[in-house]
This record gives sequence, C-alpha cells and structure tokens, in this order.
Amino acid sequence: MGALIVNVVLVQAAWFACVLGAAQGRPWLGPAAVAVFLAGHVTLAPFGGDRRREALLLAGAALIGILADGTLVAAGLLGFPPAARGAAPLPLWMVALWPNFAAMLHGPLARLTPRPRLGAVLGAAGGPAAYASGAALGAVTWPRGAAAGLAGVALAWIVATPLLFGLAQRTAAPPGEPVTGREATWS
Repeated sequence: MGALIVNVVLVQAAWFACVLGAAQGRPWLGPAAVAVFLAGHVTLAPFGGDRRREALLLAGAALIGILADGTLVAAGLLGFPPAARGAAPLPLWMVALWPNFAAMLHGPLARLTPRPRLGAVLGAAGGPAAYASGAALGAVTWPRGAAAGLAGVALAWIVATPLLFGLAQRTAAPPGEPVTGREATWS
C-alpha cells in the first residue's frame, strides 16, 4: 500500500512541476522532474513489473500524448502562452505529462485497466479537469474558447484513456512470469 501512495504523490508532484514550471516561464523544470521520477520508477519496476515492460508503457503513453495533444493544438483547441511554449508547437513538458500519468497504470490504477469503457468515462471527466487546472494556473490557453477546448480535450481522453488502459494490459507481466525488475522497496 505504501508504494501505491508514494507513486500517486510523486506523479502529482511531477504534474505540478510541469504545469507550474511552464506557467512561470521555466518549461524545462517539469520534464526534468518527470525524467528523475520515471528513471527511479523504471529502475525499481514497482508493482511486480519489469523494467522493459514499464519502459514500453511509458514510451507508448508519450506517443499517445503526442498524437492527442498534437491534434488538439493543430485543431486550434489547445494552446500555450509564450513562456510555456518552448521551441516546439507541443511543449516537452506537455508530452512529459503522459508517461508521468502512465506510471500509475501498473500500480494505483491497475484494477481499472481491464475496463476500457470505464476508462473512457474517467478520461472524459479527468482529462478536462486536469487541463482546466493547467489553464487556471496559466500553463494552457484555449484559442477557440474554453468550452470548445474542454470539449476537444474530453473527446481526446475518451479515445486516449482506453488506449492507455489497453497498452497497460499488454505490458503487464502475465501471472506466473518471473519478474526481472526489482520490487519496490519504498513501502
């Protein structure tokens, strides 16, 4: 139970580092915090996982995030203030949020991953809530208005969450398979 709580706390801390760092003109801060967290997360391979499978999950989540958020940016539904943008159309801090979230899929959220419909419902609510929080903190803008942006985010997460859940299922260690990563010792 302790490892689950530590995981959630570290994911939230990295989320705040990404969003607040971007809002304060330090868009590099979040990706640095996420990189440190994920390096430790993969090294420990908590929750009975293995390093290779966990790294595949995190990389796949980053790709899903690039597609989802890239589509929102291209459609003019999601934007970033100049200080939060960085050099790319999709800031690295925004991409980093996706594997950061995925770090919970083999742990605190593992019981939900076999239920993609529930994932779609949770994504429809949780995605817009997180992006609205980012907007309130000054890291995200809504070029076509908040209503259109939040509707786009909800739709993106309705699709993305079941994809993330499916990826988590495919990268989970099958029962009875020997674990090649070390168990978490932080509980």
